[in-house]
Amino acid sequence: MKTAINNGKIIEYYYDDYPYPSCLILGYNTNNKIIHIVCGVSEDTVHMITAYYPNTDKWEEDMKIRRKKQ
Repeated sequence: MKTAINNGKIIEYYYDDYPYPSCLILGYNTNNKIIHIVCGVSEDTVHMITAYYPNTDKWEEDMKIRRKKQ
């Protein structure tokens, strides 16, 4: 998980999240599978909130852009 966070790319920001602003990171696990990780960021700590494997029902093929609800 740490590698996915360190080498991943922030694809969404959630500035108003409580208790800390957070972001969605697109990274890769040790099997090179795409994973999304939501992290909150305090002054000196990154808090991992959740992680999941995205699917194309909710995300475009690049897994960076949410599909529009129909």
